Amino acid sequence: MPGENLSRDEARERAALLSVEGYDVALDLRSAVAQSEAEQRTFRSVTTIRFRCASPGASSFADLVAPSVTALTLNGRALDPAAAFDGTRIALDGLAEENVLVVDAQCAYSRTGEGMHRFVDPEDGEVYLYTQYEPADARRVFANFEQPDLKAPYRFEVTAPEGWTVWSNGAEESREGGVWRFAETRPISTYITCVVAGPYHHVTDTYRRGDLEIPLGAMCRKGLARHFDADDVFLVTKQGLDFFHEVFDYPYPFGKYDQVFVPEYNLGAMENPGLVTFREEFVYRGRVTRAAYERRANVVLHEMAHMWFGDLVTMKWWDDLWLKESFADFMGTFSMVEATRFTNGWTTFANNRKAWAYRADQLPSTHPVTADIRDLEDAKLNFDGITYAKGASVLKQLVAYAGREAFLEGARRYFKRHAYGNTTLGDLLAVLEETSGRDMKAWSRSWLETSGVNALTPVVTYDEAGDRVAELAVEQEGAEARPHRAVVGLYRLEGGDLVRYARAETDITGARTVVAELAGAERPALVLVNDEDLTYCKVRFDADSLATLRAHLGDLTDPLARALCWSALWNMTRDALLPARDFVRIVLDFAGRESDIGVLQMLHSWVLTSLVHYAAPEWRATGGPLVARTALAELRAAEPGSEHQLTWARFFAAVAESGEDLAFLEGLLAGTESVPGLDVDQELRWALLAPLAAHGRADESVLDAELARDDTASGKRHQVRCLAARPSEAVKAQAWAAVVESDRLSNALVEATIAGFAQPSRRDLTAPYADRYFAAIERVWAERSIQIGMDVVRGLFPALQDRAETLEATDAWLAAHEDAAPALRRLVLEARDDLARALRAQECDAAA
Repeated sequence: MPGENLSRDEARERAALLSVEGYDVALDLRSAVAQSEAEQRTFRSVTTIRFRCASPGASSFADLVAPSVTALTLNGRALDPAAAFDGTRIALDGLAEENVLVVDAQCAYSRTGEGMHRFVDPEDGEVYLYTQYEPADARRVFANFEQPDLKAPYRFEVTAPEGWTVWSNGAEESREGGVWRFAETRPISTYITCVVAGPYHHVTDTYRRGDLEIPLGAMCRKGLARHFDADDVFLVTKQGLDFFHEVFDYPYPFGKYDQVFVPEYNLGAMENPGLVTFREEFVYRGRVTRAAYERRANVVLHEMAHMWFGDLVTMKWWDDLWLKESFADFMGTFSMVEATRFTNGWTTFANNRKAWAYRADQLPSTHPVTADIRDLEDAKLNFDGITYAKGASVLKQLVAYAGREAFLEGARRYFKRHAYGNTTLGDLLAVLEETSGRDMKAWSRSWLETSGVNALTPVVTYDEAGDRVAELAVEQEGAEARPHRAVVGLYRLEGGDLVRYARAETDITGARTVVAELAGAERPALVLVNDEDLTYCKVRFDADSLATLRAHLGDLTDPLARALCWSALWNMTRDALLPARDFVRIVLDFAGRESDIGVLQMLHSWVLTSLVHYAAPEWRATGGPLVARTALAELRAAEPGSEHQLTWARFFAAVAESGEDLAFLEGLLAGTESVPGLDVDQELRWALLAPLAAHGRADESVLDAELARDDTASGKRHQVRCLAARPSEAVKAQAWAAVVESDRLSNALVEATIAGFAQPSRRDLTAPYADRYFAAIERVWAERSIQIGMDVVRGLFPALQDRAETLEATDAWLAAHEDAAPALRRLVLEARDDLARALRAQECDAAA
């Protein structure tokens, strides 16, 4: 809608004019369970805003995205809703020094995960509600000034159906006759206010530290209650609260600490103070690996870090989104490693999280960690690998550069100095300069205000005998040369193990840095630049080191060093420096010996990407069966009942394509085949059915029967994905129409349909949709919510049509749509870059 995309300039102008003293928000949610479908579409929202104006007589506006406004009053004066409200903004003229605005509106329930999301559980018909706002969807639920620097206290009152429970940011003060009233919050931004309502399963506990008591709650749908391991959630929560209280020296500021796992969630989680929301997939319905529990713990702690970085102290505008997300991403792993059972978290960070950052930082849309965010559409797209993972990597480098205690003391001063306020980059740099004594402005220019990733390559010369290092230098290329505090490790073979025997921690600056400490060392079999993963860079290898990894990567005893080598080889594959078939063969040679389950799962993902996108098309017929044979052998060889066995089972299902392999999957489902120790639970059943559907061996009747066996929200998502995966022209047409031509599907089912639509085994079936994609995306972007628009534009890009013609069609669309929404163009540019990268990798692989 016009006016929905708030600009930074408008926000600055409004912040200079207005200050908000408080909100009273009354929501009537009884319509959520009304009998008629028409009544279920909207709910009543009455908002009272008390605010001041620095220039009496001036004009401004409030934000509200709603079907209609029933009544408006400003300072007791009735306004004509038809004249004052345009669907997204309420015009406010003739403001006084002190103002009271009252807005009585009909707001819409959402099916896209934005605003007030309404979900009907297919298992029991129960209705569940929750809100999700970041960056600017609170205005879909109540009238407000939707920008992070107009903080205010909030009081929420919610009228709910009988039998429901309601939560908000503040503690419950009273409830009577279905009306729930909540305590006033501390000053917070609009996007982190929250309401959750419905017949949720609810577990409670208490955190105690000295005189401090924090009530804890954990909630999920009733249908998931039998799977809900709230005790483990509470364990990690208490460990995190202990850690953050210790290192931040600032008590948790928001009273209670509830955590609710909600259906059809677009994000991993959201840091609403006192009421954190998570995607319910973190409630595990079947057996999962330790890596899944580690991931959940990391997210719990990431959101907890936000209570200080983001909620207590908030960025003024979305340019400084990194001030919360980079810190939460770093602190999530930092606290997890130091306070929980997941002590190998930095290995996962190096191998998994950084892969996201490296990809994002090489796209044409790359940007500095501190970005130029012109408007809300820009902000939505900047929740990306740079803002999260690169920013966190840079902070890890900062800790190495400035020192751990200087970093933490800077954080403590930052919280005390800016509590309940808003900040910019300069505010953080000021405290870090105080505590570290370092020139943080220069560091910031190199790391926060420039984009791109450097590659560090060791260059080694040896003495005449060839036994000792004469000189070891590190060459830096790529983005503007940065200062790196890094470790260079030398490794040799000892009794069949590849172990480190020399280490130098040094500052790498400029295009070439000599590491003097390593001169005279015994000749290494492997030189690992950025050993211990202190800095953010792509690691390259000299010829000897690469030969060693081809023959002995599995002999590398240190898990973090091994993960770094895997990551470096993957970056070389993506950069068309290592043929995809070579990468696949190295994985097949050594993945069976990988002890870290998270690294193993990442290797499986990378092999799939190699087969589908980076291998030369003519090699796929060789590579696919080779991978499937190895996966099946590893599945049979894995320890019965182990998480490695489960991981290889899922990977085998993902790569199975021969009649024999697919028949084995059918046998596992029917119980006529088995692998000792492998429990084929419901989630694994769906994983086995997906390839059977894609290869035409599980038809609609089979999938319907499986849904009858698992008639739940999760089961429905799996079924929809499998239905869309079937190899039929009619199926593809139906899936395309359901997503592109209709808005009837919820966000979760849109996601599932897109996931099933394009299958590598039948590229021919989706080839006709390449032209239709380019014809449709501008309309989809204009008509649908930004979340659904992003899902469609990213998910339906014809990446499987990996040939020059698709690249040319993409370039033609970009040339013809220079005036398209910048956020839409960015998504297409990113997809184009991925396709071009795939074609370069295929050329490299074909040459091999």
